[in-house]
Amino acid sequence: MHSVEELKKVHKIIATYRYTPSPIEKGYSNKRLHINLSNLQIQEHTIPENIKEIFIGGKGYGMWYLWQATKPTTQWDDPENEICFCNGPIMGITQYPGSGKCHVVAVSPITGLPMDNNVGGYFGSFLKFSGFDLMEVQGKAEKDIIIFIDGNEGLVQIEEAPLEEVDSYYLVEQLTEMYAHDEEDKKNVSVVSTGTGAENSLIGMLNFSFYDTKRKHTRVKQAGRGGPGTTFRDKHMKAIVVRYAGIKADSNHVANPELIRQAGSRINKEIIQLDATNCRMRSIGTVNMIETLNAADVLPVNNYQYGSDDRIHAIESGVWKTKFTQGMNDGCWYGCTLSCAHAVDNFELKTGPLKGQKVIVDGPEYEGVGGLGSNLGCWDADFVIESNFYCDHYGLDNISAATIIAFLMECYEAGIIDKTITEGLDLRFGNTEAAMELIHKIARGDKFGKIAGSGIRKIKQYLVEHHHAPAQFLQDIGMEVKGLEFSEYMTKESLAQQGGFGMANKGPQHDEAWLIFMDQVKKQLPTFQDKAEALFYFPLFRTWFSLVGLCKLPWNDTEPADNRTKYSGMEAAKVPEHVENYCWLYEGVTGQPLSKEEMINQSRRVYNFQRMFSVRLGRGDRKDDLVPYRSMGPVTVHEYESRQSRYDDQLKEILHVDPTGKSTEEKIKILRAYREDQYEKLQDAVYARRGWSKNGIPTEETLRSLHLDFPEVLSLAKK
Repeated sequence: MHSVEELKKVHKIIATYRYTPSPIEKGYSNKRLHINLSNLQIQEHTIPENIKEIFIGGKGYGMWYLWQATKPTTQWDDPENEICFCNGPIMGITQYPGSGKCHVVAVSPITGLPMDNNVGGYFGSFLKFSGFDLMEVQGKAEKDIIIFIDGNEGLVQIEEAPLEEVDSYYLVEQLTEMYAHDEEDKKNVSVVSTGTGAENSLIGMLNFSFYDTKRKHTRVKQAGRGGPGTTFRDKHMKAIVVRYAGIKADSNHVANPELIRQAGSRINKEIIQLDATNCRMRSIGTVNMIETLNAADVLPVNNYQYGSDDRIHAIESGVWKTKFTQGMNDGCWYGCTLSCAHAVDNFELKTGPLKGQKVIVDGPEYEGVGGLGSNLGCWDADFVIESNFYCDHYGLDNISAATIIAFLMECYEAGIIDKTITEGLDLRFGNTEAAMELIHKIARGDKFGKIAGSGIRKIKQYLVEHHHAPAQFLQDIGMEVKGLEFSEYMTKESLAQQGGFGMANKGPQHDEAWLIFMDQVKKQLPTFQDKAEALFYFPLFRTWFSLVGLCKLPWNDTEPADNRTKYSGMEAAKVPEHVENYCWLYEGVTGQPLSKEEMINQSRRVYNFQRMFSVRLGRGDRKDDLVPYRSMGPVTVHEYESRQSRYDDQLKEILHVDPTGKSTEEKIKILRAYREDQYEKLQDAVYARRGWSKNGIPTEETLRSLHLDFPEVLSLAKK
């Protein structure tokens, strides 16, 4: 590996832009930075007031400007496709936990649709205080480059960078040292990077760094879903580096600091007093719910065939408390008392190019444990840690990687693929050695690695066309919607969560709608109307976080002590006191009063616009919201018989069908017809509640009521 001095010597500045940083007022700079790598043009533009009013910021800005940059025919690897890095008005405050979230928007390699990610780290806030509410990167560079922004100097540079590592773990260390003025200044540098896995697959993700002053090492958070890292490397970007020194309590120049102090004081007191008995985010983070999900039959096991397993003790939350370094300030932005960004320190790698080295592993989060652990049948915490590390290092989305490998393992055990296809890998469930080697193969771009890294939708096509695989079976067990792999929840007994995954704009990602506990465990959504109301409200409420720059975890991972006695059902799930906090925050920053009703309307505009964006790209209607049957019910005989008493009881009590004397295949067929019909009825109810047509398209009336009456948008609705 080259020294930083060697790297600096061969850097060549190929474009420079100097600017006067716009002051932040009431949470906004009202400026956007546009960089075209094809012609090396760097420009800044003012964001019009009407766009600000309609789209608010964050994901809203990203969707609007990506629409402006692209055409209905744009593919992910076309030069006009942009990667947009967006921040919102609340982002960057230090008095409220989870206020450092950046948003990434691009046309996705894996779905072909507009994809958004909400990600921590320091990059978004540093970009904002450097003077930009939005950064768009368009075009393709001829050689590998780095974009450098110095927000204090008012400088943007594009530099050729031929010698740096591509993979993230060492690259972010190199660049942090290269662009920091000294050791103390490292905390003022943030890097966006990816890795060779993003080059060689469609499931590349982006790492956003922050410097951990206690560990004296860079850490990373991930924008994982939909392949933004693949687009990043296709544009020949190695990294984007932003440096900004001078974060203050009032860097946002807010309108009413007292409202922010009021909200911050209330939530911080709750977290400090209640977190240890709520979700334990400060000690173990999102892995707190593993055994709870297992007990509820929701933890995915063996490609979502089952929802629980007796071997849970090997990866339960107590294991992670011993693995994570305790007593560290693990926030991924200043002032976050939730501090859930845990890490495993001094972990010695057993495989791959860094074998034998001791590294810091960020996380794993729940999705990494549920995906690379239980869903692969790999009940080995050290394997989960190492596989998560290499996914981050290589720039691979660990959710998609896990769900793909689980699918391939089931194909292997079903005899659809064998060692001649897997290049010698014995892909049985639980084979940690084979699973780890497949991650390395995806990163290297080996033949089978290329197949795996193309995603489940393309793998299904490949196996049918080249190996005469049974198309219906692959469709049933291939856990993807719209081309995006499922996140890690087994949904057979939650119709609302099936709809939450299927009818999500981006594809089956839990950050848009997570209703499985309300529906399956607490039985709070008994009717189609109840489910439709939840699938109206909660995706919109979660969307709002991505408009303004917030993390969703402080919303409901710690609740006020009296929340469940003061409120019940869906109202309790909204955590009304925290909704009030967010209204205070918005008014405190922007000076504009915000009701909980208008909060939802702000999200409705962006949510419906994103739906129309999908329609513009030739997708986004009813058929695209269908889910694989594995997410609805048992596909195989063994699946049914593993929960036979449950399914037999449902046949008797719900369908009034006597299962006595019927074969398991017959019972599967009867149950399937019923559950598929239930999903269709849910679609009808949800579309009606959202103001969409029976085909799942926002109506002209809905679009006009939301001030989305742009001519091109309305013309799509008319068609």
